[in-house]
Amino acid sequence: MRKAKPKKRYILPDPKFHDTLVTKFVNYLMVDGKKSIAYNTFYKAMDIVEERTGENGLETWKKALSNIMPSVEVKSRRVGGATFQVPIEVRPGRKTSLGIKWMIMFARKRGEKTMTEKLAGEVIAGSKGEGAAVKKKDDTHRMAEANKAFSHFRF
Repeated sequence: MRKAKPKKRYILPDPKFHDTLVTKFVNYLMVDGKKSIAYNTFYKAMDIVEERTGENGLETWKKALSNIMPSVEVKSRRVGGATFQVPIEVRPGRKTSLGIKWMIMFARKRGEKTMTEKLAGEVIAGSKGEGAAVKKKDDTHRMAEANKAFSHFRF
């Protein structure tokens, strides 16, 4: 028998936008426990996004995040000696955390000089429906679509 599920931790909203999703994003962005640096990086990136696009930075970021979040993924399932990639729906909590992780991961891999510029570039690309993080989501969806025949193995 498994242990009881851990209690859900509720996070406080961020100081500037008063949004819990921003705090969650900053917590993933943070390196070595330096939260104030992570907040500065995020806020400066939002300023760069506003400057480049002329739109609200937070709204652009949320649009980019929604473009990156996957709705289906594949999970390996062993059935009689063979391993199948079974497509499953993604839970809402996992959806946001995957979107955040992918956005940060691909922002770090970008070619710009500072992390603020990298993050701003990834947010702008994501809001337009392009960029590496959106490509990752499309690949995940494509893989789920290709393995739709095995969806009856869902558990």
